[in-house]
Amino acid sequence: MRRVCCDETVCIGCHLCEVWCIVAHSKSGDILKAFLYEKERAIARVRVEERGAVSFAVQCRHCEEPECVFACISGALRKDFRKGVVLHDASKCVGCFSCVLACPYGAIIPVEERGKVVKCDLCEGREMPICVEKCPNEALFIQESERE
Repeated sequence: MRRVCCDETVCIGCHLCEVWCIVAHSKSGDILKAFLYEKERAIARVRVEERGAVSFAVQCRHCEEPECVFACISGALRKDFRKGVVLHDASKCVGCFSCVLACPYGAIIPVEERGKVVKCDLCEGREMPICVEKCPNEALFIQESERE
């Protein structure tokens, strides 16, 4: 099972993980187009939390037994046990936000103006999630484990 983890002792709160996540999930995949020209900007699936001198990135932990999947009333969230990833199908999402309430990590992001949620998909289709790849301090890293 893969998940992105953050070493808060080296995270500087630069928010570049959020920026690159937006780019990776944009229509163009281009940083300038994603921020300046795309009508509907992509939403970052990672969020940087800051408390004084401590900062860290929060994203989906792809739990072994995900509470968000159990709470989803529409079947928009499902666990792919083969890949170890919790996937979100936006076309099935009804915007009830029960998954947001159920997630113990606060990793599912409600997008009220779109009536949907977004969550980390480990940059499906990429070998390495872009937040990990682009983190300047290597605060983000992939953790591989058999079980949670």
